[in-house]
Amino acid sequence: QVQLVESGGGLVQAGGSLRLSCAASGRTFSSYGMGWFRQAPGKERDFLAGISWSSGSTYYSDSVKGRFTISRDNAKNTVYLQMNSLKPEDTAVYYCAAAPFGVWTKSYGYQYWGQGTQVTVSS
Repeated sequence: QVQLVESGGGLVQAGGSLRLSCAASGRTFSSYGMGWFRQAPGKERDFLAGISWSSGSTYYSDSVKGRFTISRDNAKNTVYLQMNSLKPEDTAVYYCAAAPFGVWTKSYGYQYWGQGTQVTVSS
């Protein structure tokens, strides 16, 4: 069982930065692939970034590649999403998720989800 709690969301101006954190409970956190997703009102939940258990592999969607960076600290049971050069279209609820097997770019690969944190980017 893994419980996830996101934090770090808020209101930021276009061009600004935020760092999201996802704190995980559970002794097996280090064995899970982790991902970040977001969902805007009326839209589907979209994959943003994923990282393998060892941090050896990372994956990004084209929409955030070069602007967002995913990382993790297994000693702290935490995964991060550094978001730079934010745009108004990045406004959404951001979710972290844990996958027991590998890293997935689709939501169905993830077994555990956080409650989400709101990110609002003003123009």
